[in-house]
Amino acid sequence: MAGIVKKLRARFSGEHPEIKDFIKNVFGFYPENIYLYELAFRHKSVATEISHGAKNSNERLEYLGDSILDAVVADYLFKIFPYKDEGFLTKMRSKMVSRAQLNNLARDLGINNYIQSTKDIKSQPKSLLGDAFEALVGAIYLDKGFDFTKKVLVDRIIKIKLDIDELEQTETNYKSRLIEWSQKEKVPIEFKHTQEIGTNKAKQHEIELWVNNKLLAKTKGNNIKSAEQRAAEIACKQIKMDMEEE
Repeated sequence: MAGIVKKLRARFSGEHPEIKDFIKNVFGFYPENIYLYELAFRHKSVATEISHGAKNSNERLEYLGDSILDAVVADYLFKIFPYKDEGFLTKMRSKMVSRAQLNNLARDLGINNYIQSTKDIKSQPKSLLGDAFEALVGAIYLDKGFDFTKKVLVDRIIKIKLDIDELEQTETNYKSRLIEWSQKEKVPIEFKHTQEIGTNKAKQHEIELWVNNKLLAKTKGNNIKSAEQRAAEIACKQIKMDMEEE
């Protein structure tokens, strides 16, 4: 582990006052291990190999941050909705950590100004900003610990940036919406789990969504459910656009 950290530091200058100021302005503290935050902004398109196939991209931090964010949001919802059932809490958590929600949040925070990638942000995958936000959560966790990360996310992000009442009224279960549409229009849809990428905790699941025998979306996620939701979201938006053009 020490060897990997040493190689990581060799690839980062550690002298990025603009990143330190960004973290302070957004999250309210100065980083201790600046290398983690530099890594959180580094897209795989500009990553290089460190050791034994491991690369200095933000993908591992994204995986970690995704899990931490889920836990913090679940805990927060459990406490502010003491009489709601598991189904309601699950739907609310999905709304708060949806790819669209995280992308908008990352853009609002200004994360797009710090991402390192080979191409313009607009030409990159739509998940780029949300992925970077999750990577930042992972960086905070490794730098400061869980309790600190939880407090920062609740006090600086959830309570300030998210409107819980509005989210409660918003429908974001795209898979359910797509299934309802397919049944109504009698159009066949199929989610295909095509492959698993990576191993153990870093495993990613690839999903293809076929609508009326046409490949409409291909997505990846840390679990099959999240990948299917992302694919369904893409499909719903595409179907809506097609209907508006008719």
